[in-house]
Amino acid sequence: MGWENMSDRLFRMDFVEQVKSSVDIVSVVGEYVRLRRQGSSGRYVGLCPFHSEKTPSFHVDGSKQAFYCFGCQKGGDVFNFVMQIEALTFFEALRSIAERQGIPMPRRAGYSDEETKLKSWLYQMHEIAARVFRNHLLSPAGAEARAYLERRGVRAETAEEFGLGLSDRSGQSLVRRFEQEGIPPEVMEASGLVLKRQDGSGCYDRFRGRLMFPIHSESGKIIAFGGRALAAEDEPKYLNSPETPLYRKSYVLYNLNRAKTEIRKRDRAILVEGYMDVIGVYASGVKEVVASCGTALRETQVQALRRHSDKIVVNFDPDAAGESAAERSIQMLLDEGMHVRVLPLEGGLDPDEFIQKHGAEKYRQAADSATGYFFWLADRMRKRFGALTAEQRMESLKAMLPAIDRIPNRMERAAVTNEIAEFLRVDRGLVAQELKQRQGRREGAPKAPRMQIPPRERMLLAALLESEEARAEAIPQLRGHPALEGFLTRKIFETLCGMEEPVTYSALAARLEERDRALLAAASFSETSETDWLELARQCMRSLWLTSLEAEKGRLREQIKAAERAGNMEEAMRWLQALKQLDRV
Repeated sequence: MGWENMSDRLFRMDFVEQVKSSVDIVSVVGEYVRLRRQGSSGRYVGLCPFHSEKTPSFHVDGSKQAFYCFGCQKGGDVFNFVMQIEALTFFEALRSIAERQGIPMPRRAGYSDEETKLKSWLYQMHEIAARVFRNHLLSPAGAEARAYLERRGVRAETAEEFGLGLSDRSGQSLVRRFEQEGIPPEVMEASGLVLKRQDGSGCYDRFRGRLMFPIHSESGKIIAFGGRALAAEDEPKYLNSPETPLYRKSYVLYNLNRAKTEIRKRDRAILVEGYMDVIGVYASGVKEVVASCGTALRETQVQALRRHSDKIVVNFDPDAAGESAAERSIQMLLDEGMHVRVLPLEGGLDPDEFIQKHGAEKYRQAADSATGYFFWLADRMRKRFGALTAEQRMESLKAMLPAIDRIPNRMERAAVTNEIAEFLRVDRGLVAQELKQRQGRREGAPKAPRMQIPPRERMLLAALLESEEARAEAIPQLRGHPALEGFLTRKIFETLCGMEEPVTYSALAARLEERDRALLAAASFSETSETDWLELARQCMRSLWLTSLEAEKGRLREQIKAAERAGNMEEAMRWLQALKQLDRV
C-alpha cells in the first residue's frame, strides 16, 4: 500500500511530516546499525541490517533524511526503515517514532487493517501479562520464587530491571484479566499466552507456576516470555512463547535491547546460553551480554548482533552440551564474518556462578583475555588426538581444516593457518597443501543484482531534486513528454511534475509506492559530481529531445516504407518531406 493512501486513511499528511521533521534518520538508524561517517558529505555507511554482507554497502544521508543499500536495494526514509527493521505497519512505525519524540498521536476513529488491530491487542496483552506476573512475584505467593532468585544471586533491583515475574498455578489469572479487558478469545489464543481447551470449554494460561522472563524486541517492547520451572516435577524446565505476529524467535536475542549501547561502546558482545546467565553477567556491570531465546543460534540473530559489533566472546556452559552448542554457534558466527573468542571459565562454572564466586572484575578480565577461537579449537583437538607424534598433530590439524576453510578472507585465512601450524608444531607447507586439496570451498552469497537506472534518468532526477531553478525550467517541458513512457523512473518524474514548491526528497518519497521509493533512493545515492545542476538538467533535456527526434524520424521512415509497399507514392512523398524537415533541425 502506498504511503499517500495509507496516510490519507490514518492521519493528515501534516502530522506525518511533523513527526518526520522532528527526528534525525541518522540517530534512528544508528540505534540498529554501527555507522561510520563518510567524508564531510553528511553521509554515513555501515553493514546492511537487511541482508548478510561483509563489506558495508548501506548508506544513510542526513541531508536527505534517507537510506539506501546498494547490495539489496532497500531504501527510503525513516518510516520505511523502522517498518522494515521492526516488521511494523506504517501506522505502527509512525506511532513508534512519535512516542520516541514525545509527540501525542491524534485520535483515530479506528484501525486501518486487521493486522494493525491484532498487533495492537498483542502488545497490550504482553504489557498486561508482565504486570500480572510481576505483581504475583511480589505477593506472598511469590515467596518461594523470590527465595530462588536470592539463592541465584539476583538482587531485587535486578529482578525489577528485567521485569521478572511469576505465573500462578491456577492457569486462569491471565484469562480472567484479558476477559476483563474485553479481549476476544481468538485474540487471546493468537498471543501465545493462552491456550484453548481441547474440549472447547474455554481457555487457560500457557505459563503456570513458572519464573517469568519478559523477552523484548530490539526497540524495547515486550513481545514474548520465557518461563523456568520452579518445581522439579514440572516439565519442560524452560517453556517459551510460540511464534506469533510479534515474535519470530530466530530474529530475537535476549537482552539486546539493553545491551546494544554497551556492545557498541566496547565493540564486542558476550554470548551466553540462558536467561539467568545474562542476568547474572549484566547485573555485575558487564552489560554487553546477550543470549539466544531458547533456540540454537540462527544467522538472522548473528546479523542482528553484527550491526553493533563484529567481535564476540562465546561463554557457554562448560559441560559437553555447552561445548557442542558453542561449536555449532561459532560456525554460524564465522560464516557471518564475526571475529570469535571463546571464554572457558575455570572451575567449570556457569557465568553467573563464576561471578558470584569470583566477582565481576575477574569475569571482565577473563572476557578481555578470552582465547581466539582457532587456538581454543586447536587445544581441544590436541587433547582429543594427542600431540606427542607428528601423526597425532597432523590429525589435530586435519580436524580443524573445515573450520579454517570457512574463513572468507584469504589473507586472514593464511594468517590463521600459519599461527595454528606453529601452535600445533606442524610444517606450514603441509598445512597449505592440505587446504589446497580441499574441495567445495564456500562461495560468498551471490550479490543481489544492482538496480540499474539509466544514467540520463539518474542525472536528471538528481538535478531536479537539488535545484529549484532546474525544476522551474525543466518540469514544464517534462509534463506529458513522450520519452517518460519508457523511463524506469516514470512514476517518480510524473509525481515530481505534479508537485508544488518547495519540493523536498522527503515530500516526494511520501507520495511514492515502495518500489519507486527504492528507485528514488538509488538515484539519490548514486555519485554525481556535477554541481551546476541547471546545466546538467539542460544537457539531460537536450538528450531527451534528441531521443524523441530520432524516434520520430524512425516512425516517419516506417510510414514511407509502408506507403511505398502500398503503391501510394503521393503519401510516401508527403512523409519524405516531413522527414527532410526534421533532418534540418
